[in-house]
Amino acid sequence: VQVVESGGGMVQAGGSLRLSCEASGSRFTLNTMGWYRQAPGKERELVAAISNGGSTYYADSVKGRFTISRGSGAATVTLQMNSLKSEDTAMYYCAAKRGYYAGPDGAYDYWGQGTQVTVSD
Repeated sequence: VQVVESGGGMVQAGGSLRLSCEASGSRFTLNTMGWYRQAPGKERELVAAISNGGSTYYADSVKGRFTISRGSGAATVTLQMNSLKSEDTAMYYCAAKRGYYAGPDGAYDYWGQGTQVTVSD
């Protein structure tokens, strides 16, 4: 299974970015997709996740600013990031799994290589 992210880049604080992800090659339905991020010296954290059943999860730090949505494709997901802050700077990773649990402590089966998001003050 191949997971490919796109849409990262550099933006000033207060700006917006949209990340996209597509997973391909799976024999099974990937029911939950999520976005993780990892900043230098920090642990990886789940930013947002969405399942086919309609459940979503958002980290407290991004609630009200980020929106995750499934795309029209079978295994696509986007992350709309608004009102970006310097603390949002990190490598963002897309992940996918067969399970339906969208919470922060679930394990994912497939991972992308990551896309860098840099927010300058």
